[in-house]
Amino acid sequence: MYRFGSRIRYSETDEYGALSLIGIMNYLQDCSTFQSEDLGLGIACLANHNRAWWLSSWQIMIDRYPQLGEEVLISTWSYGFKGIYGYRNFTIQDQQGNYLVRADSTWFFFDTAAGSPVRASTEDIRGYEEGEERLPMPNLPRHIPIPQDYREGAPVVIGKHHLDSNHHVNNAQYVEIAKESLPDDFVIRTIWVEYKKAARLGDVVIPHISRHEEGCTIVLCNPENIPYAVMRLQP
Repeated sequence: MYRFGSRIRYSETDEYGALSLIGIMNYLQDCSTFQSEDLGLGIACLANHNRAWWLSSWQIMIDRYPQLGEEVLISTWSYGFKGIYGYRNFTIQDQQGNYLVRADSTWFFFDTAAGSPVRASTEDIRGYEEGEERLPMPNLPRHIPIPQDYREGAPVVIGKHHLDSNHHVNNAQYVEIAKESLPDDFVIRTIWVEYKKAARLGDVVIPHISRHEEGCTIVLCNPENIPYAVMRLQP
């Protein structure tokens, strides 16, 4: 298990003084990135070998949004590897050890030169011990059902601020784009995201929004209706 502590900064909060949704996702991504860097398997190492770990899906459950100034502990651990895939849990806890956020994720190893997934070798996963068990979270279907009925939200043109070091839209930014289509009183507690296709600078992203009893399904598509990401957001 890998951990780091932090204190919620004003720059990370939303208009209500709580850690923003994108702030939560950034903490989770930062935690796994810090672990990789400390193991000598970070971004530069992967780039030198034409490799990358890309996120396939998220399941995030928010028990409570941390507040401004609150001290938190962010943790992550790998609990399995199979073929091209790696499986990783995350938590954010308060100072009493209570869960604020719990997350499960599936990643796949990618050969950036060949442009295709590749099986991770023993050297690629050294240090990511599998001694920890998976968090007790609901087992979700492999794919999020895409509703046939939807309304279109306002198109978004991808700018430089959406991108990460892979020159793709950052994983958290897809959720932030989708969030803009929700009513102001929709407080997200559960996030389930399936990533389909990487959006790049200048691409146009069109939200397809479907409301249902459980919450909302938003599919971010290109103008040809090919999905970049599918997500189910629940209060």
